Amino acid sequence: MDNKPTKSFVRCSNLFFYVLLMLIASIMLFLYIKVYTNSNIGAYLMISPVPKYNFTKEQQIEPERVPWTHKLVQCGYQNQSFTPEERSEGTILMKMIEWPKPPKPAVPFLKSSDPSHVHFVIVNSGKTFYVGDQLQVMLRMNDFEGHPKQYGGDYLQGRIHTPALKAGSAGTVVDNQNGFYYINFNLSWPGKVEVSVSLVHPSEGIQVLDRLREEQPDRVYFKSTFKSGDISETTVCNLCLPQTEPLCNFTDPRTGEPWFCYKPQKLPCSARINHMMGGYKQNLLRGEEGHYLQSGVNIKKPILPSGPGYVTVEPSPRTGTDLGKCVPGKPLLSPSGFYYQDQWVSSICNIRYFDTPASITDCLRGRKVYIFGDSTIRQWFEYLTEFVPGLRKFDLGNSQNTGPHLALDIDNKIKIEYYAHGKPIRIVPISLQDLPLMANKLDDIKGGKSTVIAFTIWCHFNTFPVEPYIRRLQNVRRSILRLLDRSPDTLIVIKTANVQALPREVSLYNSDWYSFQLDLLLRKMFEGIKVAFVDAWEMTIAHYLPHELHPKRVIIKNEVDVFLSYVCPLKNN
Repeated sequence: MDNKPTKSFVRCSNLFFYVLLMLIASIMLFLYIKVYTNSNIGAYLMISPVPKYNFTKEQQIEPERVPWTHKLVQCGYQNQSFTPEERSEGTILMKMIEWPKPPKPAVPFLKSSDPSHVHFVIVNSGKTFYVGDQLQVMLRMNDFEGHPKQYGGDYLQGRIHTPALKAGSAGTVVDNQNGFYYINFNLSWPGKVEVSVSLVHPSEGIQVLDRLREEQPDRVYFKSTFKSGDISETTVCNLCLPQTEPLCNFTDPRTGEPWFCYKPQKLPCSARINHMMGGYKQNLLRGEEGHYLQSGVNIKKPILPSGPGYVTVEPSPRTGTDLGKCVPGKPLLSPSGFYYQDQWVSSICNIRYFDTPASITDCLRGRKVYIFGDSTIRQWFEYLTEFVPGLRKFDLGNSQNTGPHLALDIDNKIKIEYYAHGKPIRIVPISLQDLPLMANKLDDIKGGKSTVIAFTIWCHFNTFPVEPYIRRLQNVRRSILRLLDRSPDTLIVIKTANVQALPREVSLYNSDWYSFQLDLLLRKMFEGIKVAFVDAWEMTIAHYLPHELHPKRVIIKNEVDVFLSYVCPLKNN
């Protein structure tokens, strides 16, 4: 008999060897994930929320050539102490917000996206829809010659609404990367539900905005006054400040956050007394770029339906489920809720409605509330002090638009403080003592079960490259984690970005696309941490009122209701 191995034996051996390799690889992968998720940052990077803008094909993005920290060095970040997790996180975040580009760097205007040549259709519009179902609309983008586009990258916003019920909800956009887009909505109330879709920016316009963000980070500039005796000088200041003149370096010693001013001619750098908005650089566009950013043509331009632009929704035969009380740490879903009769109904937890001053006083009794951020969250402070008579605003001698501000209810032991989040911030002159960095201020707060922190930070970073924003959030998060470590009962509530009106000049500095990208980063970087979110982004898209940087009182009231629902949760039904 021949002693050579048979063919079947060889095949079995090969199969056994292949299975063994796969088993070893699986064990190594499991160990890697386990180790990775044991770290603070790794744990929340592994959790992926439902994004509000999805791309379905592999994006054609230029390969990364330099680490994300290189841009920080260009903007003056020196001697930064990065943990390995922070370095890795920055790389992941930069990949997360990459936006697909047109196949050619220069697209003729007539070949760019034209919303007037586009119509959306409701998928399966003839079926019977019930509350709880999903509604999907589809559109194909065309250019100004009416030809279908073969690539994606347009920025769309969509909502459903019933004007008679003052009901509305935001949609989730899916970019198929071939000119086709789908927008998904959750049907949350019965009746006639209308669909609205807008092109916020064409893909070609977004390339202009991206270029400005990278090449013109100083297109908004700031100033400081230097004063000693009778001598006063004012110079230009910024984060990414071109070194065309000698600089004063005002890098924060605690966080390493940089800030620079041009050195005055006569006075020393130590004579600086304030910070203020300087102005906006003009003539930023070149060539045909202005055509891609035209109000009434391709900026927040409505897209009309082909056929019915609505569906009739029947009541659901199923009973709703109890969402439970509002507690920090719950993941932020999309959609995060909807309006009904002008009240926000959360899809995350049971919202309380604080319709009387007494209900707010009862909620805040014995609490210290710290509000940090910009004018969009200062509106919370203004709403509370205007609506609740017992909250007396104390005159600290500061401008209404700058702060800090203080309100007290002595009888009920309520204290509310507002602080701007620090530089960069476009603001009227404010003393340096009144403009601490938020991370430093958080480190000075004792915390505890009677302490509430609310903050937002996004709008004033829109003109800068994304990397400084990531670094700022890393520093803020460090302070938040330290605060929660020493006082775990402290409540942290984050207000997201919100949409706004977009005349062309506003788009160059504060476009919704800039805000959308920063908002994605804000949500991602605080995932898995014991914080709560107020989704102002969806709350401003879903409402029937026109978009404004500073939303009307009815929207602010709903934002504050969500905020207070975490301070004083509604008991389970």
